[in-house]
Amino acid sequence: MPAHETSALTSHLCNEAATEACGAALAAALQPGLVIWLEGDLGAGKTTLTRGLLRALGHQGSVKSPTYTLLEVYAVSRMSLYHFDFYRFAHPDEFLESGLEEYFGTPAVCLVEWADKAAPHVPQPDLLVRLAVAGEGRSVSIEARSPRGQACLSSIGPI
Repeated sequence: MPAHETSALTSHLCNEAATEACGAALAAALQPGLVIWLEGDLGAGKTTLTRGLLRALGHQGSVKSPTYTLLEVYAVSRMSLYHFDFYRFAHPDEFLESGLEEYFGTPAVCLVEWADKAAPHVPQPDLLVRLAVAGEGRSVSIEARSPRGQACLSSIGPI
C-alpha cells in the first residue's frame, strides 16, 4: 500500500463494554505477525481494548498494563500475543538495550503502547489504533498502515 493511501474504521465506544467489544472485533481479524500500535493518553482505554481482544481469543486470566514489566506474554488459542508498554522509556535506545527487538518479526501479534518512546527502533505498525476520551465514552480509529494491516482491517466486523 503506498504511503499516501490509508484506510480506517472509526467509531464511538459508549462504555467499557463497548471498548472490550471493539477489542473482540479486532481479535477475530488478527493474523500472525501483525504489529499493532495502541495510541492514546493515559486512561484512554488501551488496556481495556487489549482485555477484550484477549478474552475473545480465549484468555481467562488477568490482563494488566505492562507499564512496569515492559512486556506481558499471552499464549492464546491460535497464536502468541506480546503486549508492550514503553511509557517509562526515557530514551529510545532503551528499546535496544532491553533486547525486546527479538520479539518482533515472529509469528506472534505485537501490541505496542507508547511506541513513540521507542522510535525509530520499534517496527512500524501494520495497524494503528487510536483511542481518545470522548464524553462519557471513547472514540476509536483503526488505521491500516501496510497491506497486511489493510487485509486485517478489511475483515474486521462492526465496531
